[in-house]
Amino acid sequence: MGYWVAVRGFWVRLGAIVIKEVKPLSRDRLSFAMMFGMPIMQLLLFGYAIDTDPHHLPTAVVVADQSRLTRTVLSALANTAYMDFTHRPLSESEANALLQRGEVQFVVRIPSDFTRRLIRGERTQVLIDADATDPMSASNSLAAASPAIEQALTRDLVGPLESLGGRAEAVELVLHRRYNPEGKARLNIVPGLLAVILSVTLVLMTALAVTRERELGTMENLLATPARPLEVMIGKIVPYFVIGLIQTGVILVLSRLLFDIAVEGSLTLLLLGTALFIVVNLAIGFTLSTLAEHQLQAMQSAFFLLLPSILLSGFMFPFRGMPLWAQWLGEMLPTTHFIRIARGVMLKGATFDDIAGELAALGLILIVVSVLAISRYRITLDGAAKPAA
Repeated sequence: MGYWVAVRGFWVRLGAIVIKEVKPLSRDRLSFAMMFGMPIMQLLLFGYAIDTDPHHLPTAVVVADQSRLTRTVLSALANTAYMDFTHRPLSESEANALLQRGEVQFVVRIPSDFTRRLIRGERTQVLIDADATDPMSASNSLAAASPAIEQALTRDLVGPLESLGGRAEAVELVLHRRYNPEGKARLNIVPGLLAVILSVTLVLMTALAVTRERELGTMENLLATPARPLEVMIGKIVPYFVIGLIQTGVILVLSRLLFDIAVEGSLTLLLLGTALFIVVNLAIGFTLSTLAEHQLQAMQSAFFLLLPSILLSGFMFPFRGMPLWAQWLGEMLPTTHFIRIARGVMLKGATFDDIAGELAALGLILIVVSVLAISRYRITLDGAAKPAA
């Protein structure tokens, strides 16, 4: 009898402890949502949004020889499904500018003597310039180009030209991997890593700002001061802004010493973009801190935002390989725009005009997030004032 009483007592006590833990969890809706939202988001992103073999990449075409054979070459490249001919610049300089700004992934050039040399039995050329800052985006596309051209010309060269179709060396495909000729992955990773490191550290640090004060009970002290919400917000993020600049300096120095990655463009322009990106991340972290009730929620919210920032920004996977809806989401993330700025300035030597659109996007995100942060901070102050009353 005593044995069964002891067993019953064990299960009663264990059940009471379990209920005690479940009740606070059920009231913590944000944490409860994170438990299910995080794995669902990971499943959707990795299942639908991530593609390591991107197709339909924007391509510019400069054709100096209009003939049936040149149209065959272009059709062959389009049929690989890797290239979409979205731009037809009128000059070489215009095509180079499109590649510099990242508006196209490839520039296909067909010289004026293409048809004449091919008919004469001479070796002719098709030139393809690729933006190789992301080697993963360019490698498969370039590998498929030469066989596609050879096969298409074999079908098209008939009659008197049939003897030319079987010659693999009839058309030479000249590939220029711009900005990263050797296809080194680190040239692509390090500038993106700068964006990710700043995002992770700064958002996390500032996300704990207001929640820490609420938990420590020091929010009432802020309410007693004449400081306005905007002043409090700026005062809290200034120290972290300095930390972000120090992190940037350390990363740039180490990337030069360890990986021999220099800043090809203006260092001042890179620092300008970095400063703007740091402020945006600090504003986001401040906003998250006003949405959370305690530090655990603040950290959970930060990671919930940082995961898509890493996966949808083009840092790990080709941005253009994602479906359109994922690209729209990626355009809303500041990390996406700063990665383009960092890679553009560090690898391409981009100018202010080349990255003006990305700077404008960061500025717009900053305005929206700042307005939300200030409005949420007012609500947070009101909520902190009620218990004091």
